[in-house]
Amino acid sequence: MTPLLELQDLGVTYRTAGGEVEAVRGVDLALEPGETVGIAGESGSGKSTVVASVLRLLPKSAKVTGRVLLDGEDVGAMRWGRLRAARWSEASVVFQGAMHALNPVRRVGKQIAEPLRLHTGASAAEAEARVHELLAQVDLSAAKAKAYPHELSGGQKQRVMIAMALACAPQLVIADEPTTALDVIVQAQVLDLLGRLVEERGIGLVFITHDLSVLAATCSRIAVMYQGLIVETGNAKEVITAPRHEHTKALAAAFPEVGDPVSRYAPATAEPLPEEGERDPQSPVLLSARELRVHFRDRAGSAVAAVGGVDLDVRRDEIVALVGQSGSGKTTLARTLLGLQKPTAGGVYYDGGPVPTSASGLRDYRRRVQLVLQDPNSALNPRHTVYESVAEGPRIHGLDADEPGTVVAALEAAELRPAEQYLTRLPHELSGGQRQRVVIAGALALNPSVLVADEPVASLDASVRGEILGLLLRLRRQLGLAGLVITHDLGLAWNIADRVAVMYRGELVEVGPVEQVLLEPRHDYTRALLAAMPSPEPDDVWPAG
Repeated sequence: MTPLLELQDLGVTYRTAGGEVEAVRGVDLALEPGETVGIAGESGSGKSTVVASVLRLLPKSAKVTGRVLLDGEDVGAMRWGRLRAARWSEASVVFQGAMHALNPVRRVGKQIAEPLRLHTGASAAEAEARVHELLAQVDLSAAKAKAYPHELSGGQKQRVMIAMALACAPQLVIADEPTTALDVIVQAQVLDLLGRLVEERGIGLVFITHDLSVLAATCSRIAVMYQGLIVETGNAKEVITAPRHEHTKALAAAFPEVGDPVSRYAPATAEPLPEEGERDPQSPVLLSARELRVHFRDRAGSAVAAVGGVDLDVRRDEIVALVGQSGSGKTTLARTLLGLQKPTAGGVYYDGGPVPTSASGLRDYRRRVQLVLQDPNSALNPRHTVYESVAEGPRIHGLDADEPGTVVAALEAAELRPAEQYLTRLPHELSGGQRQRVVIAGALALNPSVLVADEPVASLDASVRGEILGLLLRLRRQLGLAGLVITHDLGLAWNIADRVAVMYRGELVEVGPVEQVLLEPRHDYTRALLAAMPSPEPDDVWPAG
């Protein structure tokens, strides 16, 4: 049988001002109809370059060697008209980042219909009927065709991207990080949807991610990429349960299984953690909420409860993980605790007293309780040097940012060493992990007592994730900082948190020590979150054809 997709000694080199850079080297891979193959690796390993090579989506600066065969036909030898016909109708891509991949000013139905009109010559009525059929296949109502992207949740936007990829009934679908930044329940829904499509339609699927646990639940075979090479390949169970290459082992260690005692307070990180001493569970409460309520008005003017009657304590020298799916109220609660959102009722308290409402009092409070944003690319001004980014906070708060050692000390605390090497760099000259450390350094420059971290590793690679989680643990142990970590990742909560607060529809439905909440959950929603986590044991993968 002719493979649906075959890569033969594929190599890709980019021509840059500094010389040639080899992104992919000697990749061999084959995919049969109805089979699922996962490609794992960190950013920069060559995964996305391989994807772009399949349909010749690489920039002109790329030089490609070897061959890409689509159902036996050499893609590199296709004339433009033939290549254009193959895209969407024979092979399609679900690009990562559904939040930004859709045109914000066009209704989603029009966007799904576009490849139909271009590649099949369907009339407007035929395209509309097909759009409704596709939406039904991805479990969305026909009414969503008239919605704009901003009116959909993250999971719904990802489903729209999948519907678009299936519009022209291709036999090959390439999913590039399709579940990144989705909460575990929406992730499980998307994975289940892709699984059903493979089984029912017999399509071939290439699934690309850095999360081996996702591949364990979805793929029959896995190829691990590192520095442009496939360093390990085999069936999913062998690769995940008995990895041979050190990079595969590092990827597996970066996503701990809930319940694994080895990974408690021990994220995968090169730098050792300080010894964990006895913690006082009754240490002073630094930040708390009492009967906190936040209501918003919808378009009809009706009150909608985003946060309803929340009581929460964060103690000194403690990390609390606030978990729940998108839309549960986590971010609204965090914004209210930070003084960025005014509560409708109830109160926020710091160090035993209510948070002041005066401008000067609120300003001082915000210096003590600092926010670490999710996406370091958006958090940093691309035109500001590292020094300017870290010094900005102290200057805003009337402190002497130029005092010798202030910025350097913050960078050193964030483990950017030697700090002097980073002061004049711009964000684009740093790696993702280094940018996140600069964001953390900016918070530390104000000498806070509490860090509120909103999905601090969601956009980072597997190995960098371990480094940042290790840094947060070291800051807690060395500086006595309190931490509130907002996440949908229960593995992260197991990794570093002392207590877990589970949020559902604006309320905290379960709060307690990590071992109690994640190993002996009492609430049905907590059990649903745990059940939705992809298992690292690949016992039940999709059909392999």
